[in-house]
Amino acid sequence: MVTNWLASTIDLIKLGRPLHLIGGAIFYGVGVAAAGSTLRDGGLALLGLATALSAQLMNHYSNDYFDHDADLANPTPTRWSGGSRVLPAGRLPAQAALAAAIGWGTLAIILAVLSAARSPNPALSAGVLGLAIALAWVYSGPPLYLHRRGWGEATGAVLVPGMTALAGFMLQTGTIQPIIILAIIPLCLLQFAMLVAVSLPDVAGDRVVGKRTLAVIVGPQRAAQWQTIAIGAAFAILPLLILGGVPWPVAVGPLATAPIGLWLISRLRAGAWAEPAAWDGLGFWSIGQLVGSAGMMVLGFVLSAWSQ
Repeated sequence: MVTNWLASTIDLIKLGRPLHLIGGAIFYGVGVAAAGSTLRDGGLALLGLATALSAQLMNHYSNDYFDHDADLANPTPTRWSGGSRVLPAGRLPAQAALAAAIGWGTLAIILAVLSAARSPNPALSAGVLGLAIALAWVYSGPPLYLHRRGWGEATGAVLVPGMTALAGFMLQTGTIQPIIILAIIPLCLLQFAMLVAVSLPDVAGDRVVGKRTLAVIVGPQRAAQWQTIAIGAAFAILPLLILGGVPWPVAVGPLATAPIGLWLISRLRAGAWAEPAAWDGLGFWSIGQLVGSAGMMVLGFVLSAWSQ
């Protein structure tokens, strides 16, 4: 009995893919670091982080629940695509994922209300946090099912690094300023590229169940081309960040991951998008490039603050 309970608990944790919370925390850190050298309200920063991570967990669990049919039909899952694989393996009932999603979503809403009430601009904070939580739900859930209708990549690109960083900044400053908008643009482009990368192994299963991701709609080859364009654009716009007032250590920070980007572009142009053996690596390095770029931006903001 105890062994079964422990195994189910571990599976429930795996279902939420907690490793991905690291990226969410770093994206949130971009916003907090961009807010200035002096942390205005450390308690609020932690409360906002808890809100963001709760919404992220809601999204993870709801993804596995609403993607259950596609995950079952997927013959080529990787470590970074095809869901957590807990439900297709039959280790937990699908309703467990839905219950967890609703639970984390409820907690996210409660924490968002508390965060907004404590923030310098409660109305703006409530609006941004509420929109982010709503998008995190309808990304895969009702009534919009965005990632089944060709809007998943664009929505995820804006939501995951963009609105998470914006929340961290806004809760501290009570404003939305050009510096944070400019800083998140390259991260949104890299998030788009990453979502394309992790969708490639899912194409066969998605087609079977009628899930219309970008790779299904335009075809894997065209989607891979868009991925290379997004990677290139993320680095091409970095000089514009400096012109827009973003500290130069922040703007040049993502260049540390440029070798990864060049490798990804090279592999995709060589046809790796069609090679199942390459999909795991493409997903891993796309995630690494995104999270690494965000981490370098946090470091850039910290260094800029220290130098003032």
